[in-house]
Amino acid sequence: MSSAEARNFEAIAKAKQAHNRTCPFPPHTVKMNPFEIERMGWEEGDTIAGLVLEADGAIGTGAFRLVCDGMEPPELDVEEETVVEAPAEPLVVPAGPPREGEPTA
Repeated sequence: MSSAEARNFEAIAKAKQAHNRTCPFPPHTVKMNPFEIERMGWEEGDTIAGLVLEADGAIGTGAFRLVCDGMEPPELDVEEETVVEAPAEPLVVPAGPPREGEPTA
């Protein structure tokens, strides 16, 4: 392990410990700038200190961010509802049987 890689691994492990002391949700992902991931010789999806490595271009070089379910809850399975639209014209519903002499529809 190169010294830069070892320092990053140690920093991530320490951040994970600090996170676990202050948050009831354990981290599951560490996000880093794609350039930093490449520089370390790591690949997105690798496990670093027990965390899944994910590329995030919004994070500056030389930094990382731990993610837990308290920060970014997992996607929930949501059932789609069917929308029933009203008819364009009102419906005519007879109130009873037709009377003699009244027109039928």
